[in-house]
Amino acid sequence: MIAEIGINHNGDVDLARRLIDAAAEAGADAVKFQNYRTEDFISDRNLTWSYDGPQGNVVEPQYDMFKRYEFIGDKLAAAAEHCRKRGIDFAATPTSNAGVAECVKLGAAFLKNGSDYLTCLPLIRTMARTGLQTVLSTGMADEGDIGDAVEAFRQVGGKDLVLLHCVSLYPAPPDALNLKRIPALANAFRCPVGFSDHSEGVTAAAVAVAFGAVALERHVTLDKTMPGPDHQFSADPGELKALVQAVREAEVSLGDGAIRFGDAEKEARAQHRLSCIAARNLPEGAVIAATDIAFRRPGQGLPPKFADQLVGRRTARAVPSGHVFALEDFK
Repeated sequence: MIAEIGINHNGDVDLARRLIDAAAEAGADAVKFQNYRTEDFISDRNLTWSYDGPQGNVVEPQYDMFKRYEFIGDKLAAAAEHCRKRGIDFAATPTSNAGVAECVKLGAAFLKNGSDYLTCLPLIRTMARTGLQTVLSTGMADEGDIGDAVEAFRQVGGKDLVLLHCVSLYPAPPDALNLKRIPALANAFRCPVGFSDHSEGVTAAAVAVAFGAVALERHVTLDKTMPGPDHQFSADPGELKALVQAVREAEVSLGDGAIRFGDAEKEARAQHRLSCIAARNLPEGAVIAATDIAFRRPGQGLPPKFADQLVGRRTARAVPSGHVFALEDFK
């Protein structure tokens, strides 16, 4: 369970710490930041970004927005230290070789790309060479894009790879989620697959677990009304806690797939199943007919499937009506 803080810290270290606290208290395993440098991916300052904020639609230059939310250097180090204090894994999404080195230096539990960087194969190779687990989001990608990224990772000796099925819509509606892609990715690329969940509610996350997702990432915020592009579609602390609970229940519900009854059903099996019983008083030496056998609870005697084997046998002793038959009752 990865709580994606992303840029929802709004550039504020104290807010970042409070988000880490909320993630830890909700039961998440890890939090993830974005340690990008704006200049790594934006040079045209005329590019704009449109998003829904608390006061309505906002349009602003992408460079200005991303620059405002940069979280690197001392800020990122402070967040990593707070993660250690709270006993929750720290991770981040770098956008350069320097960003990868920063993650390694700060003790990141894993490295994570954004879907926009899936085709940036040089960076994926750098991530692979660290030896850290690497998580690749696959939003907006076709099978060829994903195959190129996986090959680049493995070509340089990368071993620990996790793909995340991702739909790059915010929020992503149910009819766009295509959760069956999770096992399809696992089969196609022979690696574990998780789900970068941009949907609302907990249904998709639980279904993703049922389809084999090994990791789940969800954007988190303390308050959906905060200014910024990601708060409105993020999970608040209550929603995150409900999400974690739903995922944990889904995990437990899967079981091991063995076709058998579980230990928890043993008592129910004995109490609720049926046994063969005497339908009337039977003297010693009576030849059993089908009409002499009835089926009643509890299921602690011979089960009904033994009835055909009892027909035609003689009683070894007199048995009263309602007696639960056992093999020693017959000659």
